[in-house]
Amino acid sequence: MIWLQITANTGPAECCLAVTKALAQLGREAHKAGVTVSVVEQLAGPIGGTLRSVLVELDGESEAVDALAGHWSGSIQWLCESPYRKLHKRKNWFLNGAAFAPPAVSTECGEIRYEATRASGPGGQHVNKTDSAIRATHVASGLSVKVQTERSQHANKRLAAQLLLSKLGELAKSEEGKNKSERRMHHFQAERGNAERVFVGMRFVEKTS
Repeated sequence: MIWLQITANTGPAECCLAVTKALAQLGREAHKAGVTVSVVEQLAGPIGGTLRSVLVELDGESEAVDALAGHWSGSIQWLCESPYRKLHKRKNWFLNGAAFAPPAVSTECGEIRYEATRASGPGGQHVNKTDSAIRATHVASGLSVKVQTERSQHANKRLAAQLLLSKLGELAKSEEGKNKSERRMHHFQAERGNAERVFVGMRFVEKTS
């Protein structure tokens, strides 16, 4: 399995809308490839229905997972008139994808407390009516994360532990005065230009050469 982050970086609302559209397109491509997509974490954008970033887990046959992750790594361009600013001249919006291995869960990080809770936010009736969401709290630091998908509590528990471990690593690096983690810096270092993939219009159709 691989974690894939798609982010608008510090881009405007249009870039955040592109992240939402990219996530939907990723889901369609994953379905065709027999790969399961689970949302580990997402950060809402400035306008409803948009995402500043999304972190997903890709799970399935290794070759298919690697190919899909590679297909979404790098600079991604969306060519479309702004749906929010009618007179805006800009039509080029950029986002970025990066794949990496999820952290291994270890007892060395200290005690983690798990709590089943009601899922919230977008995701349909199933998400809103189940208690499959898991909140993981690192007892020593008090740091907490919540993971909710349409899968089992067991799956959410594993994802929550991995996400919490990732955040603890970021915290440790910050306290030591080191650079933030590669995934965190990805929000600010994404290249604008030299796009690996280009999508066009509100239907987010890929442009082929």
